[in-house]
Formats: sequence, structure tokens, C-alpha cells
Amino acid sequence: MPTPRNARSKAGRLVTFALALEQLLNGVQLGFMLFLMAAGLTLVFGVMGLINLAHGSLYMVGAFACAAVAAATGSFWLGLAASLAFAAGAGALMEITVIRRLYNRDHLEQVLATYALILIFSEGTRWLFGSFPLYLDIPPLLQGAVSLPGGAQYPLYRLAIIVTGALVAGGLYLLISRTRLGMRIRAGESDREMIAALGVDIRTLYTLVFALGAALAGLAGAMVGAIQSVQVGMGEPVLILAFVVIIIGGIGSIKGAFVGALTVGVVDTMGRFLLPQILTLFVSPADAKPMGAAIASMLIYLVMAFILAVKPRGLFPAQA
Repeated sequence: MPTPRNARSKAGRLVTFALALEQLLNGVQLGFMLFLMAAGLTLVFGVMGLINLAHGSLYMVGAFACAAVAAATGSFWLGLAASLAFAAGAGALMEITVIRRLYNRDHLEQVLATYALILIFSEGTRWLFGSFPLYLDIPPLLQGAVSLPGGAQYPLYRLAIIVTGALVAGGLYLLISRTRLGMRIRAGESDREMIAALGVDIRTLYTLVFALGAALAGLAGAMVGAIQSVQVGMGEPVLILAFVVIIIGGIGSIKGAFVGALTVGVVDTMGRFLLPQILTLFVSPADAKPMGAAIASMLIYLVMAFILAVKPRGLFPAQA
């Protein structure tokens, strides 16, 4: 018969295991959200050779489109469809009016021009919606929680984000590797002059790739908007993580974006969870928490530096 002390110890281990599993799932969810951002970003950089700092603005456009349409219609699903449409449309318009003129420019001019687009999108969004954040309600179908081993409850909506990210990753793999459009995208990444000479409309191809990347960013913004606030400037912090993802995974590689996104999501989340607890072995709990948070905030960049030291082109470069 177990003693009360053993029962308490076992209960404590179950709680710790359930909490660790919950944080691991949070890391996977963050990873799939980053994949939706990074997939479009790495396609644009790999195919067009363009550094697009305004990619985070398309994430913001998707979130605001979803929030506005959901508020007007009462349907989250119509808002989600609107996020794809508005983000893809904004991306196509951006490519046709501005980005198309930057392909043959050096990266400094691309950075300056796309940074200007960030300011335009931010101020335009503030003019349309104001400075106060908007909020999205989780649809009734995805409300509630599921039980995890150990007794913890995990939100069903976060699991839906994981499933959506996995489905998009599978769809992108099939698109790039099994379709004629994917063949053209891969060819444009390898030799854009050759496919133009073979009669492929390179301008239309670039617009389609840019719109696809914008739609994925808008989808990420819409889905995250239901668990965070929708506000001006929300895309810039995510954009930094997306750049870390594509540097780790390899520029131009969807497989690299997938692996890099999961790596960044899990390392960042588990680092913030575990490091303060590990540091309590060496310092007082009062000091361990701020020290752990500070080290955890640097952890993904340390991982990036280590991977680049071992594989300077990332884990899965598109052109090995």
C-alpha cells in the first residue's frame, strides 16, 4: 500500500509530465505557425532572390481581414477565407506595383523598399482600424479542450493549428514536387533565364509564388489572432523568427522551413519552460526565473549560430 508521501511524489511527477507535454505541444504549435510564415518567405527568397521585410505585414493583413469579416458576419470561417483572399490579393498587388521593380536591384535597395512597405501597411491599417487591438472569438466547433496523459487539459483550437500546419506542409510538398506549377517553381529557382527562354511567363509565375506566400502568412495571422490580440505591428516579431527559421533550414527549401520551424518552436518554448527549473539547482529560485528567461530568449539564436558553424548553408539548402 503506497504511503501518503509516495502518493504525493507520484502525483507531482504526473503534474510535471503533463505540464512538460503541454509545453511541448505549445512548441509544436508555434513551430507550425512559424512554418506558415517561413514557407512563403523562403519560396520568395529562393525563387526570386528577394529579401522581403514586408512579409510580416501580410501576416497582419490576414489577421485584420479575419477579425473584420468575422465581426461583420459572425462567422470565423468566412473570416478565415477572407484572410487568405485579402493577404493573397495584397501580396499580388505588392508584387506587381513595387516588388517587380526590385528583382535586379541589390539587397540593400530591396531591404529599404520593403521596409518602407512595412510603414505604409502599418499606417494604413491604423488609419482603417484605429490603434486599439481587435479580438477574434474561437469558433464553437473548436472550443473546449482534450485530455492529455497525466490529466492536463489542452485547448482544442491549438491542436487545430497543429493539424492545419501539418496539412499545409503536406499540400506544399505535393505542390512543389508533384505538379507542373511546382516544376516551374523549382526551375525558376535553379535557372530563371532558361525557363523564360522556354516560354514560361516568368512575371506571372513570380506573382503566383508571391501571392501563395502571402496567403500562407495571412492564414497564420488569422489563426493566431484567435489566441492573441490583432493589432498594428503584430507581424514584425514573427518575421524575425521566420528569418531565423529559413536560415536554420536552408534558404529556398520547404523541407528546411518545416524542420527549422519545428526546431525553433520547440527549442524556444521548452527553453523558457525548462531553463528556470534547471537553474534552481545552482542559484536561488528568485534569481533562476529572470536568468532563465534571459538565457531562453537567446537560445534559438545560439542554436542558429551552432547550425551555421556546422552547416553554413543551413540544414537542407535548396541547391546543395
